[in-house]
Amino acid sequence: MMNIAVIFGGRSDEHEVSRSSAVNVIKGLDSDRYEITKIGITKEGRWYLTEASTDEIASGAWENRPDNRQACIPADPTVHGILVFDEEDRATAKRIDCIIPVLHGDNGEDGTVQGLFELAEIPYVGPGVKASANGMDKSFTKIIVGETDITQAKYCVIKKKDFADDREGEIMNALSTNDGKLPLFVKPSSAGSSVGASKVEKKSELEGAIENAFKYDDKVLVEEMIVGREMEVAVLGNHNPKASCVGEILSAGEFYDYDAKYNNPESQTRVVDDIPMSKQKEIRNSAVEIFKVMDCRGLSRVDFFYTEDGRVVFNEINTLPGFTNISMYPQLWEAMGIDQPTLLDSLIKLAIEEHTYDEKY
Repeated sequence: MMNIAVIFGGRSDEHEVSRSSAVNVIKGLDSDRYEITKIGITKEGRWYLTEASTDEIASGAWENRPDNRQACIPADPTVHGILVFDEEDRATAKRIDCIIPVLHGDNGEDGTVQGLFELAEIPYVGPGVKASANGMDKSFTKIIVGETDITQAKYCVIKKKDFADDREGEIMNALSTNDGKLPLFVKPSSAGSSVGASKVEKKSELEGAIENAFKYDDKVLVEEMIVGREMEVAVLGNHNPKASCVGEILSAGEFYDYDAKYNNPESQTRVVDDIPMSKQKEIRNSAVEIFKVMDCRGLSRVDFFYTEDGRVVFNEINTLPGFTNISMYPQLWEAMGIDQPTLLDSLIKLAIEEHTYDEKY
């Protein structure tokens, strides 16, 4: 029986979303095929092996279990797993065959924890270090996707140091993003779930929006506003990835920010059935092309806008998409006839295929 480590929580602003995703992943794993090792990371960054139930993980009560044991993944590849510490700080090694990092945002999908897995030589679900880092940083994503013929919004990047040195100049630079036309979107370059994002409709609002985005990152992205329907595609595979059907976000808010996504029950998702098949094919093909040019593996969700005049405009890529009850990634594959247990089996298989290390020890 394979031992699968599910890691959840973390220090990012998406800690709670991570817990919700982890609950569905744990429920979706076939307990007859896998031994499931649950590792929770607190907001303070403490790692614990836990026997918590899915209800305790969902609520956050898992942290209070007295039988939690401090754990870590050593970079030493001879361990090939985790070290678990008892009450006297004696460590016991536990082998892990594959890791599912159900971690969103900073220190989860930005390449940092993937680097640890690489050093430890443990297969893991999802894109590697470079793809994760470039996917998390939207400015780098823009540069890479800019090498393709896929349309994306006009943008500019503002760095915190430059803004501090020349505030007026950087504001003028931002205003020139769309030839001075408003509204504009301002967002942290490296934050997920639209955390810290703002819609700017007046010039007087721009400075405050930039300052707000700097609370989450030292680099800010300013983009032209694309008016269109929000489309998402799930991509699955390694070197020959496949795209799901196209899904649509029906946001209850003005745009699909963190609150609209996770806190507003009026937000909905659905499978698209009312745009031309040629456009659906373009969206799906573009998703696969972006997945490939970003050098992704395993899974990613690729987001687009579809405008009234039929343009397909790339928005962003999420290299560790959510698995919550409302998340599009598993829903889209469900619509394609692939249930969550089968999807997770595929992701584990892809991880082991991609991250095969020589057994030297």
